[in-house]
Amino acid sequence: QVQLVESGGGLVPPGGSLRLSCAASASIFRFNTMAWYRQAPGKEREVVATITNTGITNYADAVKGRFTISRDNAKITVYLEMNSLKPEDTAVYYCNARPVVDWGHFRNFLTGYWGQGTQVTVSS
Repeated sequence: QVQLVESGGGLVPPGGSLRLSCAASASIFRFNTMAWYRQAPGKEREVVATITNTGITNYADAVKGRFTISRDNAKITVYLEMNSLKPEDTAVYYCNARPVVDWGHFRNFLTGYWGQGTQVTVSS
């Protein structure tokens, strides 16, 4: 059964940190690029970061230098470490998996497997 389950969201003040986790089923984790997306109220879903099954990463310009994506193959889990959080980072964050490595594909298409999302709110 294909499954992606996010956790780790919450309320954090500006400048704070959070770590999101996405536990995946083994059947999709090993051979797929894993990605984090986010969707703020009234806005389109956008890609935040991706990591291929060989560990190559890409980031949206808005989060470069602040967010880090990683994957633990033994735990079949992908993480998103978020530092120096800003109010504009407030969104529902979604985990995604697909057999694609091209960053442009993640920017332009919403395909693959999805988790249910976890809310991140950055506010004082």
